[in-house]
Amino acid sequence: MAKKKIQETRTKLEDINDSLSGIEQKFEQHKKVIYWIVAAILIIALLVWGYFKFIYGPNLEKANKDLSKADTELLIKNDSTAALKSYEKIAKNYSNPAGNRAKLSAATILYGQGDFKKALAYLEDYSPKGEVMGPASQALLGDCYVNSKKLDDAVAAYDKAIKLAGENKILVASFMQKKANVLHSQKKYKEELTLLEELETKYMGPGAMDAAIERAKTLAGEK
Repeated sequence: MAKKKIQETRTKLEDINDSLSGIEQKFEQHKKVIYWIVAAILIIALLVWGYFKFIYGPNLEKANKDLSKADTELLIKNDSTAALKSYEKIAKNYSNPAGNRAKLSAATILYGQGDFKKALAYLEDYSPKGEVMGPASQALLGDCYVNSKKLDDAVAAYDKAIKLAGENKILVASFMQKKANVLHSQKKYKEELTLLEELETKYMGPGAMDAAIERAKTLAGEK
């Protein structure tokens, strides 16, 4: 029995050694390829680090300074014309977060000026960021679509705004009302009624939407 155990142990050790030898042989066969892969990974890592250290970081710092100047022109100097030019320049020159925010700021000014087409161009290229600014940007996008007579697009934008607003009941209620107005103008009274009832039940409280709900019921033929 003892001899059998020794033989079994040796057999297992031999199997392990054979396995290790096989791995070593495969490593030797593919050593150059492995070295090249490791070298490529290191080079990519260095390039990424260099980009963020020497290009992205300095550009973001400069963009933020330019953005601060534009904000000053708008909020302190009350010069929307100069601020718009600054925001548009930042949006054009930078693809970082500062450039992204400049698109929203430019769109907001343009919407106020009634230039919905140009505002849309910035908003459609804007990446929603922030718990408030993100949903607000999509609501503004919806407003631009409404003024451009693109009502289906407006509903889709308000839906996205509602989703992004999450648990913010004030924002959600505001966006739902905007959506209800669009549905009414599209004569989609049943959809409007469903939305108004949800709005009252979840956000506005009993009786808050009675008049609008009664109107929608009448138009939907449910009275």
